[in-house]
Amino acid sequence: MVNITIDNQPIAVEPGTTILDAAKLVHIHIPTLCYLDLSEFKMVNKVASCRLCVVEVEGRRNLAPACATPVAEGMKIITNSRRVLRSRRKILELLLSDHPFDCLVCEKSTNCELQTLAQEFGINRKPYQGGAQSSYEVDVSSKALKRDPEKCIMCRRCETMCNEVQTVGVLTGFGRGFDAVVGPAEMKPLKESICTYCGQCVSVCPTGALFGVTAIHPAWRAIFDAKVSVAQVAPAVRVAIGEEFGIPAGESVTRRLAAGLRKLGFDAVFDTDFGADLTIMEEAHEILERVQKNENLPILTSCCPAWINFFEYQFPDLKHIPSSCKSPQQMLGTMAKTYYAQKLGVKPEEMKVVSFMPCIAKKYEAARPEHCSSGARDVDVALTTRELAKMFKEAGIDLRYIAEEDFDNPLGESTGAGAIFGATGGVLEAALRTAYEWATGKELADVNFTAVRGLEGVRETTINLGGKELHVAAASGLGNARALLQNVREGKSKYHVIEIMACPGGCINGGGQPFSEDRADTVELRMKAIYQEDEGMAIRKSHENPSIKKLYAEFLGEPGSHKAHELLHTEYFPQKMYPKE
Repeated sequence: MVNITIDNQPIAVEPGTTILDAAKLVHIHIPTLCYLDLSEFKMVNKVASCRLCVVEVEGRRNLAPACATPVAEGMKIITNSRRVLRSRRKILELLLSDHPFDCLVCEKSTNCELQTLAQEFGINRKPYQGGAQSSYEVDVSSKALKRDPEKCIMCRRCETMCNEVQTVGVLTGFGRGFDAVVGPAEMKPLKESICTYCGQCVSVCPTGALFGVTAIHPAWRAIFDAKVSVAQVAPAVRVAIGEEFGIPAGESVTRRLAAGLRKLGFDAVFDTDFGADLTIMEEAHEILERVQKNENLPILTSCCPAWINFFEYQFPDLKHIPSSCKSPQQMLGTMAKTYYAQKLGVKPEEMKVVSFMPCIAKKYEAARPEHCSSGARDVDVALTTRELAKMFKEAGIDLRYIAEEDFDNPLGESTGAGAIFGATGGVLEAALRTAYEWATGKELADVNFTAVRGLEGVRETTINLGGKELHVAAASGLGNARALLQNVREGKSKYHVIEIMACPGGCINGGGQPFSEDRADTVELRMKAIYQEDEGMAIRKSHENPSIKKLYAEFLGEPGSHKAHELLHTEYFPQKMYPKE
């Protein structure tokens, strides 16, 4: 152990402990900005670029960054001396000198760490004027992810997340002095990069430099102007949106959410969990078909658009591997504009489908040109959980004080298998529940495949599928996906089925979810709530959903039919790593 003193408090800590971590052990708060510890998701950013966490160390001439300075035997540390406090204030004032003062209209207002620190230090003016206005323009080229270089403070959190955790490799430091920012190489537009739009950079950005492109106004227009407006909401939204209204993390608000969407003015409120059940019908059929033929294995799940984008750019030679199934969002949109529209007697173009997702990449997915099976776009507008919370607040709807209601039919009935799509491993588990019973003709004694649950980067298990051993794995985070895909590419993979989610932890940790100070703990609570939803459902297997059975009987025929392929399946397009010079 190493013996040190912090603010006159003696403490013994493990060798290698930083001053910041040592201070936390004795409940001494040291402010940070660039530092971020998400070790549960294999990310720790301690580049010490902001210098806000500086402290005095006896015998050391310069102030030391607490986040990156390891303790030493006998070290005496002062965290709140006049010199330290003046330095921190000066650093904040200098950061603000070149930062826009547009908090009133900034998407990150009230969630901005720079704004919070300025308030804590009582800084409400600009004592210094920074350099001339940057020549960088706001980048909304992708229609999904927004970059505002003016608000970048060079903390480099996004760079660490993009390059080390997700291994996408889009973001890097660029420029010097007041023009220094993090962005794509040569500051090219995002649409000319290999960005997957997973939004994990947004989730770690302390300011409004990175954000999803808002679709709130198009959503309102859909509600007020469309002949028929349809809402759908993803499973991960219901276990997170309550946090925006002061409801404890991990408390599901499913039926209150249905009521709230109806109060917003939607003509029909459907559940994306129904789309998830429909996805399982097609995907489980595809899994059994490929395993039986021993062709194009391992089959990869295809529900996550960020992972699909990653795959199309970085593993195009494996384009025959992923399931051809559309995601639940797109499947429900397709069924709304075909099956449901026919029941109403309206044309697909007269209906607007608005989806509420935990994910920024869903905006990109909805805009993909191939997703228009009815002749009109499957999903017209995709919004994040945060955007839905803003719409509720704009309409004066508080989820704490709203009576519960059910989703509408015929696309609102779902099972526990659909609910668990929101957590990593959930798609795989849901598929196994159906695939096992279809393959063996036997009822599962226990529908819980707990081996594929959890926040670990990769989980695996083996099941007996009618005498054949099926090796399966679930991966969350694109860095973990890369390792699995590299093994597939090299012929080293033992798996028959692999589920991939771009975001660590799955959709519950999507780039469009509410921001949280205790992110890892919050994600774990959301995951727990997802499985509680599943356990509380009367039906927990997709193929037993009565509305799904009726859909096939009345409209689709059977899983894997020609009509099902025409409406519910898609294809993939290998992309060039650098599409434009």
